[in-house]
Amino acid sequence: MMLNDTPLASAEATTLSTASGRGGRLLFKRRTWRELSWLRLVGGGRLDDAGRLPRYGVIALLGAAAIWTPIGAYLAKAPLRYSSELSLILPGSGSSASVNLDQLGQASSAAPSPFSSSTVSPTETYKRLLSADRILAAAAARRGMAPRDFGKPRIELVDQTGLIQLELTGPSPEEAQARAGALLAAFFSALDALRHDEQAQRRGSEDRAIEEYRATVAATRAEVARLQSDSGLASAAQYAALVSETDALRARVADLSAQLDDRTEAEASLETRLGVTPELAAALLKLQADAQHAALATAAAEAAAALAPLSRLGPGHPERRTAEAGFAAARARMLAHAEALTGLAPAQLATLDLTRADERAGLLRDLVAAETARAGLAAERASQRARLATMETRVEALRAPAARLEDGERNFRVAETVLASAMARSGSAKTDLYASYPLVQVLEDPSLPDAPSSPRRGLAIAAGGAATIFLLIGLTLGWVRKPLIGRLLAPRPVATAAP
Repeated sequence: MMLNDTPLASAEATTLSTASGRGGRLLFKRRTWRELSWLRLVGGGRLDDAGRLPRYGVIALLGAAAIWTPIGAYLAKAPLRYSSELSLILPGSGSSASVNLDQLGQASSAAPSPFSSSTVSPTETYKRLLSADRILAAAAARRGMAPRDFGKPRIELVDQTGLIQLELTGPSPEEAQARAGALLAAFFSALDALRHDEQAQRRGSEDRAIEEYRATVAATRAEVARLQSDSGLASAAQYAALVSETDALRARVADLSAQLDDRTEAEASLETRLGVTPELAAALLKLQADAQHAALATAAAEAAAALAPLSRLGPGHPERRTAEAGFAAARARMLAHAEALTGLAPAQLATLDLTRADERAGLLRDLVAAETARAGLAAERASQRARLATMETRVEALRAPAARLEDGERNFRVAETVLASAMARSGSAKTDLYASYPLVQVLEDPSLPDAPSSPRRGLAIAAGGAATIFLLIGLTLGWVRKPLIGRLLAPRPVATAAP
């Protein structure tokens, strides 16, 4: 920088040089010029001093060269890069299915909405997965290049949507599109692998659980079979049916006892009224139905009728004795026939009036029928009582085994239900592939760029132009700095108060 920009500097240098000897004059001159150069650097010069233009021109040229040289080198040497864009979308709704299995239960599967969780964002998960090293390595392998040459995608998530936008660069439009397609294929392949790996791990644990459930079912089935063999019961329901049958039989025996009491009372009433037992009444009915007995009874009745008028005669009268002998013979023949016909003892037959037609035949038949019914009821009650005793003994003996069998059957049903539910759940889970990794679809296929995305010539030129403008503004401020600094540092007049 020159030191004699102004006449003031020259005058000051001359005055200082004559103030002392030669050596002192040079010392003061050097110090003054140094001080004046720093003041000149800070304070600047006059606005109309054209002598400063060369320095400002040199600075402007150097600054422009510093700005435009790297920009030009970048535009000249930077390789062309093309960007291929694609879009992915995650559907926002879930799906569910439910199937009712007869006598087994219900099997259901559900794929919730990927955005239903407030703590996990599927778009962020997929963003991280798309930029994972193994995904980029797989995509690079598809293109037959090294992972470091493949590049990293630029991923953008659209707020309040399920959209994922990707951008991947390449040296040519076709290569950029191919790289984007390879990345997309590697992403879906990795996503399928993750889903199948999850299914395989879940299936392994489910298979182990199902095998344990099978073993439990087999053990409970064996226990139930042992109880059935020991007790003779096919099921706890059979014991319940046996108890119900025993209760019904007990009620039947009570009903038969009541009916037997009624029949016994009716029979006793008829016996009292007729004065004969049911056995004798049956014998009388049998005799009344026999024709020979009827003839003998008629002969005996006639003999009795012949004897009746002779009762006024003395016991030794020949006619009376003859009539008595005839009656006795007729009666003896009648009793002998009745004894042979009925099998009754003579003493029993002696109590019966066998000579006259009995008008009580209807009552006798009723008595015999009552006796027959009573005997039938008594036999039936005895049989049912014996059966009831047997059944009550069996019920009491099977009470504890039936309780154990019921517990075993309940455990078996529970184990079988758990097994069926696990198998149904395992089967329905195979279709639920999107539980952990939601469904993702390609909204826009990789585009084929028609213009390079890098280098951005317009942006580089705009940046160089802006830097050049800022340089010129700085030089302009440097040119006018002295008047500005002087105006800022000028003392302000102090206002005096009026007397």
